[in-house]
Amino acid sequence: MDSSGETAKAVDIYRDTWVRFLGYANEVGEAFRALVPVSFVWGSYAVATAYVTADAVDKGKKAAAAHGDNPGKTARVAVAVVDTFVWQALASVIIPGFTINRVCAASLLVLGKTTKWPLPVRKWTTTVIGLSTIPFIITPIDRSVDFLLDSSLRKVYNEGKKHD
Repeated sequence: MDSSGETAKAVDIYRDTWVRFLGYANEVGEAFRALVPVSFVWGSYAVATAYVTADAVDKGKKAAAAHGDNPGKTARVAVAVVDTFVWQALASVIIPGFTINRVCAASLLVLGKTTKWPLPVRKWTTTVIGLSTIPFIITPIDRSVDFLLDSSLRKVYNEGKKHD
């Protein structure tokens, strides 16, 4: 309990701390794609995928602890892992990575057609545009993925309710 007498919510290191930013590593990699070797970009996807996997495993362990030896434990753990992995893969890696990639590609194309800036300036400008786009896409993508999963996968395994 905290000082007000209410039970304090446990801190989820994958969602409530700086660790959450590891899920955005691939967006940063995509923003820098015009300036760095492609291996850096793939490395950023490896970091983001490791984050997604670690969060899914963590939610599976928490579900296992919460359900003890109750019947249906295996199914509940599987649901926790799958729901977390699919949500994180879509909301943290696939959709935002594609979005930033396309924003940067379009920016580079438009700058090439509308300015006479040298290529290095256009590439850096594209990177800045990509990086500055990240904060604006997070919430809409998260909400869209929630809606998508609530309308599909979550109806299959728990009547459309998000796994916590």
